[in-house]
This record gives sequence, structure tokens and C-alpha cells, in this order.
Amino acid sequence: MLPLDNVLAVILGGGRGTRLFPLTQLRSKPAVPIAGQYRLIDIPISNCINSGIFKIAVLTQFNSVSLHRHILDTYQFDRFHSGWVQIWAAEQRTDNNDWYQGTADAVRKQLSEIISSRTEYVLILSGDHLYRCNYADMLQFHLDHHADVTIATQPVHKDEADRFGILKRDSEFKINDFKEKPKDPEVLKELVSLDDEERPYLGSMGIYLFNKDLLVGLLNALDYSDFGKHIIPYAIEKYDVYGWTFDDYWEDIGTIRSFYETNLMLTEDHPKFNFYDPKHPIYTLNKTMPTTKIENTEVKNALIANGCMIKANSIEHSIIGIRSMIDVGTTIKDSILMGVDDDVFEKSANDSKYFDIPLGIGKNCHIEQAIIDKNARIGDNVIIKPFPPHIELDDADPIKKYYVRDGIVIIPKNTSIKSGTVITP
Repeated sequence: MLPLDNVLAVILGGGRGTRLFPLTQLRSKPAVPIAGQYRLIDIPISNCINSGIFKIAVLTQFNSVSLHRHILDTYQFDRFHSGWVQIWAAEQRTDNNDWYQGTADAVRKQLSEIISSRTEYVLILSGDHLYRCNYADMLQFHLDHHADVTIATQPVHKDEADRFGILKRDSEFKINDFKEKPKDPEVLKELVSLDDEERPYLGSMGIYLFNKDLLVGLLNALDYSDFGKHIIPYAIEKYDVYGWTFDDYWEDIGTIRSFYETNLMLTEDHPKFNFYDPKHPIYTLNKTMPTTKIENTEVKNALIANGCMIKANSIEHSIIGIRSMIDVGTTIKDSILMGVDDDVFEKSANDSKYFDIPLGIGKNCHIEQAIIDKNARIGDNVIIKPFPPHIELDDADPIKKYYVRDGIVIIPKNTSIKSGTVITP
């Protein structure tokens, strides 16, 4: 029987999340909503629960209030269960008054908690990836090969090697080399691990399984701040590091473009990732709210969360988040609406004491290739059209209050857009 109760999962809550700004302006990366009603942190925690790992710690630092609230409200095991989901927030101590300086440094600063967990293995995970994985398979591989460290790897296409940390694995699955985003053709020739013409390389997924004593020893002996850049290359030289292959859907949601495309991929007839798997569900907070009401709206390939009131003209290839309100005559296309927080409330769409513009999307709007963050107030006759790819604009217009990332228009959280506003290239 696998010693899953002897595994501690440590989920890295992410740094400042600058590549996901402005979605991370008021929240941490793992707290960013996905698929209408989930948050990114739900993915690794659900994978742990479905794998039988119930000792889970989430390391947090930047903009972490909403993440803390979500975790505490969602992941509560009963008192007869030996598992827990804990938040290990960055804190200043008498022996160290610095914040986390990197992934390895974050774990180092929580070594006392890791030791007190009394587990033999530590599974290091990221809080901003989308995938479904049974970590028990990785643990079995780790034990079978008597590994000191096991790295989760994924086959990488020959044209995408420069986007990943590439690992060289021998016929016994042992890793003997690592290069971060290699571009040199001669170097790439030496990193081929698979007999596959299209996908000859193995990329690191940023998932590491350590023997706990080794992890504690490494972090105490070395002042390295990052796993991928420092700890893993050092371990490959000194210890038995093996590569376990995960050949299924996995996406690092680290940029606005990847966030946008991954969400809209979920609206397809046969998406690469399925939230509807009954055997391995993705858990989240089930909020009490009414069923979504849709009136005279043409809907094509869309995910619509609970609590919405929709009177739009059409919704196509879009995500509509919790408690979204869309008024008559409006068209939503290729867009992500994150909805309204459950603590933001107005008696009706037209009853507000503090805002001229009601919550949600007004009448006769056209919104295309945009991300509308939570609690946005979009007036009537607002037009948002796509910008050319790779266009980047910060505070593009302080009056219109929007950003552009890789051609995608972003309306930040809690923003009001006046009626008649036109946001086009």
C-alpha cells in the first residue's frame, strides 16, 4: 500500500504575478478565477485530494486575502479526518525578517512546519497550472526507482524546447542534465531523451517529489533561492534524480494570453481539459445562489456559471462568471466575464446608491476579445473590439480605465466604464 499519508504537498502561492497583471492587481495568481466558478488554486488542491494526499500546505505572500478566504471557506475536513489544508503565509521572525525571495526560499522559511508535519516525502507544486494528475503514480515511480528526487516531466515538441526547462533522461529514467530554455541547436542535440521525432525532449513541469530529509538538508546547507534555477541543477549533479513522465494535458497559466486561450478552450465541444470528470472532480466553494436565468439570448459554445441574469442578444465562445448580469441588445464574443463577488450586492440592476452605472453589462454593448474582471460596471452602448496581437498598453486611457495585453482588452476589477465608451485600436 502506498504511503500517501506520509506525503506533504506544498503548493507555492506565487510571487507578484506581474505577467498576469492586471488580473493580479488585487489578488494573488492562485486566486484568479477560471472556468466561471473555480480558482486556479482549486486545481492542485483537488489533484491532491483525488490522489489520496490530505496534508496540504499553501505558501502565500502577495495579495493573499481573497486566496486565504477561499481556501478556509472551501477546504474543511471534518474533525475525524487526519488531513488538513493549511495556509503558510510569509511572516517576519526574529531570525529572519525578509519576505520570500523565490520558490526554494519560500519553502526554506517554512522548514520548521515541514519538519513538524512528520512526513517522509514532500511534493512541491505550483498554484497556477491547469491539469489533472494522480500524484500516487508519481510516488510509486519514486519508490520503485529509490529516487532522492523525482521530477514530473512532459514530452515537448521540437519547436517549443526554448519555452521550457529541458531535462536529459537516460534509459533508466535517471536525469543527468538540465538546461533552462535552450536555443543552441548543438545543446538541444545533447538533450534528446525520447525516441519521438516530433516530441524528442522532456520539459520540467515544476512538480518535484523530495525525500524530506534530503530537502531539509539541501535548504539548510544552500542559500539558493529557486528550485528550477538552483536546487534542481545542484541535485542532479549530487543525487539520484529521476524523471517521471506525465503525458496528458498540462498548461502553465502564467500570462494573460495563456489564461485567455485556456479559458476559451473550455468552451469547445471536446476540450483538452474536462471539468466534468465525475471520478476526479475539481472542487471549489459551492455558493448558495439561484439558477441562472436566460431570456431571448442566442448562446453558442459558452460556459455560464450560477446566479446570472442574462438578457443579451448573443453570447458566443465565452465564459460568463458567477452572478453576471447582461442587459438587452448586448453581444458577447470571444470574451471572459468573471462576474460579481458574492459580497457585492445591489437590490436590482438599477438600484445603487453609490454608482451611476449598475453592476454588470449594460444595454446594446458589443464586447469582443476582452476580459472583464469581477464587479465591473459597463454602461450602455459600450464597444470593445480586439487590438492587433502583441499590442501592450498600460493604463491605456485613465478615463476609460482599461489595459491591453497581447491584443486582449482587460477591464480591471471594480472598474466602471461610462455609457457610450468605445475601446478600439
